[in-house]
Amino acid sequence: MKQFEANFDGLVGPTHNYAGLSFGNVASFSNANAVSNPKEAAKQGLAKMKALHDLGMVQGVLAPQERPDIDTLKRLGFTGSDKRVLEQASKHAQEVFLACCSASSMWTANAATVSPSGDTADNKIHFTPANLTNKFHRSLEPQVTGRILKAVFNNDKHFSHHTHLPDNEHFGDEGAANHTRLCSQYGETGVEIFVYGRHAFDTSRPAPKKFPARQTLEASQAIARLHGLSEENTVYVQQNPDVIDQGVFHNDVISVGNQNVLFYHEQAFHQTQAALDEIQQKFGQEKVHFIQVSTDAVPVLDAVKTYLFNTQIITLPSGEMAIIAPTNCEENSAVSSYLADLVTQNTPIKQVHYFDVKQSMKNGGGPACLRLRVAMTETELAAVNQNTIMSESVFSRLNQWVDTHYRDQLSIDDLRDPSLLYESRSALDELTQILAIGSVYPFQQ
Repeated sequence: MKQFEANFDGLVGPTHNYAGLSFGNVASFSNANAVSNPKEAAKQGLAKMKALHDLGMVQGVLAPQERPDIDTLKRLGFTGSDKRVLEQASKHAQEVFLACCSASSMWTANAATVSPSGDTADNKIHFTPANLTNKFHRSLEPQVTGRILKAVFNNDKHFSHHTHLPDNEHFGDEGAANHTRLCSQYGETGVEIFVYGRHAFDTSRPAPKKFPARQTLEASQAIARLHGLSEENTVYVQQNPDVIDQGVFHNDVISVGNQNVLFYHEQAFHQTQAALDEIQQKFGQEKVHFIQVSTDAVPVLDAVKTYLFNTQIITLPSGEMAIIAPTNCEENSAVSSYLADLVTQNTPIKQVHYFDVKQSMKNGGGPACLRLRVAMTETELAAVNQNTIMSESVFSRLNQWVDTHYRDQLSIDDLRDPSLLYESRSALDELTQILAIGSVYPFQQ
């Protein structure tokens, strides 16, 4: 049976904006309050999805969250009509208001952790939405994310869905952004690597001093238990605390894996050699290609600015691997030189494809942030909601939808405009019909 890895990218929402909400994310912070371009951002994301589809990859689409989040503002004491809630919140609690307008759900690498059926005790694909407790604006996402995932992967025979972990910093979980998987073939048992930033219950252990460590060991262990993973195919690796303090807020900003390749910066991990030894031992007799990038070749600052490691490594139908990189990598001399040399080396990576995703990059996320990976078989793919799988017709329909509903430009001041809220709800209501995902949003309940 054919086995492959599908990528499910998040659609950029109609209220895409730059609020600079993510302390520890240098790109997000530095572009706070800039004018955004929702239509351009959505079309950049769709173009990347279509390009991967055209390369022969299985590509899916995940719906965005509704923003502004009126329900949360009402929970926080703002009352009256939607217009009044927006007025009062923006006037009296600007930071809370902006958090409830966050565009961050576009980065579906944070949507959930996924374990393929080859790894799990019951041979189902398991999904656990990330609780994202470290950032208030992201902690608003898990419930709707869970509904969207259940609507896309809606078959109990093949898919198992879990509630997100308890909403507490001890179990801070950032989803697939701190998780990767190595394997020989996508449908076979692989090695799941959970990268954590700190120990929640033992504060004597190493931890960053400047920026927060968002993922805890305890959260990673809980996900592994929920997904029925065995000790033999699970590895826990601590992220280097010093590199978190350099702006590497998630592991996927400094490391990425695919099949028998782990591509990482030399500063990525704490106790690197012990981690690599355990990964190789659990992977088995086949050699893992550990591709280490030195600080001399690419300084951490350049890796963060260009998102060299927040690229996708995909296996093409030909069997060759390709890196899907943002044009920011191409525009940086150190990074572009490194990638040009990499494809000539004795590794499976033989191609680099550059994509313009600058609207996402400005908000703090590269190509790998935009996608949730799901390794599956043909039978499992057939059980997925087919309306969410990229095709010529889906691409055309979603572009028409964006053209109809999205604004060209959006400022922070526009977010308090109730007409934008109603425009967004109209767009999302139509989107749920296009994707056939049902009533996933609070305003539809």
